[in-house]
Amino acid sequence: MAHTEEGGRIAGADPAKVSRSAKERGSGQVGTLGSGNHFVEIDVVTEIFDAPAADAFGLRRGQAVVQIHCGSRGLGHQVATDSIEEFQKASKRFGYDPRPRSGVPDRQLVCAPLDSPEGQNYLAAMNCAANYAWANRQVLTYHAREAFEEVLGGHVSNWDLFLVYDVAHNMAKIESHEMDGRPIRVCVHRKGATRAFGPGHPDIPEDYQAVGQPVLVPGSMGTASYILVGAADSMTRTFGSCCHGAGRVMSRAEAKRQVRAEKLRDELEQRGVVLRTGSLGGLAEEAPQAYKDVDQVVAIVEAAGLARIVARLEPVAVIKG
Repeated sequence: MAHTEEGGRIAGADPAKVSRSAKERGSGQVGTLGSGNHFVEIDVVTEIFDAPAADAFGLRRGQAVVQIHCGSRGLGHQVATDSIEEFQKASKRFGYDPRPRSGVPDRQLVCAPLDSPEGQNYLAAMNCAANYAWANRQVLTYHAREAFEEVLGGHVSNWDLFLVYDVAHNMAKIESHEMDGRPIRVCVHRKGATRAFGPGHPDIPEDYQAVGQPVLVPGSMGTASYILVGAADSMTRTFGSCCHGAGRVMSRAEAKRQVRAEKLRDELEQRGVVLRTGSLGGLAEEAPQAYKDVDQVVAIVEAAGLARIVARLEPVAVIKG
């Protein structure tokens, strides 16, 4: 639990602000991966760049690691849907107009003041979704450990599938940051982003205090991923934030037009990546060419002083939802 952001339970969550339909959608989905860009990977650590941080995280070259990327499933999706509808109804009261051609480029960008009843309701419900996501990933981790035990039991000794870090992404959090030389409470929206707190921050685990918070930056199922560590400059430059993935260069629809899923699967297996997917269409959407060059992305992040590169991971087995 110490290696889970917020200890796996963020304050301010109020289940009464989560609709019955959201709870019903989420009730049967704990421990499930979902679709889209969600994945489970078995990777190999192919290179270490920062030995002290790698030692703190328990990483070494040649080691097998598991990455899990998923979130709050149908519960979180319904929380967002419910709140968007509530915001749209109340938007004129706040001086916003959610109608097309009114200056809001997408109806889902409708907003409400944080201190309004609607804003407070959404924050409380979103925190519930974050807690659900941590519980979901904890169950998936349990299943991963069971699978490793089933396969490795009696064949490999002294193995331990321990948690390096479980970090939230795509949410807003109330945090204290220094601005103009004094601490101030702010609401930090991290969309396509994750925390990257630097060394000594009180909100990161005690055994990581000297190096900083682990930052996980997946590439794609056909490229490398990276583990980085938050740098001190991130606190002053990006409210302690960093990208949480390579990022797309091609829409899902465009990827499906350009990529033949069967050919992609064959190409990956020829490169030694074993792949399992619930949907060939979903596989095409997640083709490596649909994503930015993760090597360039992390190099820019490091050059900007947001995080330091610790380890490079390369996939050997991928499960797509």
